[in-house]
Amino acid sequence: MLKSLRITAVLEGISYLLLFTLSMPLKHWAGIGQPNIYIGYAHGFLFIAYLAIALLVWKERAWPRKILVYLVLASLLPFGTFYIEKHFLRKQ
Repeated sequence: MLKSLRITAVLEGISYLLLFTLSMPLKHWAGIGQPNIYIGYAHGFLFIAYLAIALLVWKERAWPRKILVYLVLASLLPFGTFYIEKHFLRKQ
């Protein structure tokens, strides 16, 4: 289950960056909104999947509540899931 969390964390981070660096500029500066729809859906799915898997792993491993807070905060910050995957999840 931890491997699934690591993979989802990286994919969620990539979708987050694609949303803000590719599709949002295309939508607002070039008037091309189509990529924003697909990348937005993918990011939304990956965001929810990341949070669900994080909750499952947190319960399974009986980590302290503070770890769950870090996992959730990482999903809200750019590069946060990359950081948490590299500096915390790899070591588990």
